[in-house]
Amino acid sequence: MATFDNLLSKAVYFIRERKGGSAMSNVPNDSGKGMAIAAMICGILGIVGVWIPIVQYFTFVLSILGFILGLVARRRTVTGKGMATAGLVLGIISIACYAIVFLCTVACVGALGAAGTLGAAGTSLGNALY
Repeated sequence: MATFDNLLSKAVYFIRERKGGSAMSNVPNDSGKGMAIAAMICGILGIVGVWIPIVQYFTFVLSILGFILGLVARRRTVTGKGMATAGLVLGIISIACYAIVFLCTVACVGALGAAGTLGAAGTSLGNALY
């Protein structure tokens, strides 16, 4: 008579033989595809987040992350190179947009500061002339 442990071990042996090895041997090892998807999602969120004022600060990190994940995924994956490239390009574009928005903000603050100073100086100059 066979015990339960013997039957269980025979069943596990039979399943492994039918599958050609362990249960995890048929899982493809494409670690870059998940990174490619993450890079594309981070790039998309970075592009959208450029134009939302408060969210900009958080999505800038996603843009950099999309750029880095896109680079890594392009080297690791075989099947998801298109998504990795899309994440890489979207990350680059969103970082460039962040730089433009930052420069425009600095220019506007500088212009407003100069206009305020000029207005005060013009007022005192106008009072001195009259």
